[in-house]
Amino acid sequence: MNDNSERRVVSVVVVNEASVLSRITDLFSGRGYNITSLTVAPIPESKYSRLTIVTSGSVRVIEQITKQLHKLIPVLRVYEHEDMVEKEMAMVKFSASEKLSDIHVLCEAYNGKIVNAGESTIIVMVADEPKRVNNFLKAIKRYNPKEIVRSGAIALER
Repeated sequence: MNDNSERRVVSVVVVNEASVLSRITDLFSGRGYNITSLTVAPIPESKYSRLTIVTSGSVRVIEQITKQLHKLIPVLRVYEHEDMVEKEMAMVKFSASEKLSDIHVLCEAYNGKIVNAGESTIIVMVADEPKRVNNFLKAIKRYNPKEIVRSGAIALER
């Protein structure tokens, strides 16, 4: 990665069919570009899916990626987000013996809540901007998380 490489979010709308994801990831790996995060979901009431790809690169590299994506047959639209709302989710499992009230307060500070409580474990979820999710995961370490699962980023232009 060179000095003018920075984090980029690219959305791709594709026909929801077999092997599309493979073709897109092959495009990235074939050119040596790393995908930091990849989220895919169907667009409701359509035959399309939206991929949200987080990668790093210079403006030139992102332009190359965008042009190559446009050449793939099942791709309908590709755009790099300029002005966007971006969110990510994390779920964390703790022992029920940890300080539940402290964990609850910390979750609320990061748009989160307790989503499951059992006899031996509790599971919390936060959904916020990726940097804030990072901060939450750092802050929560003192409560000895048993397991952490993190989604990829999703984004919409304003």
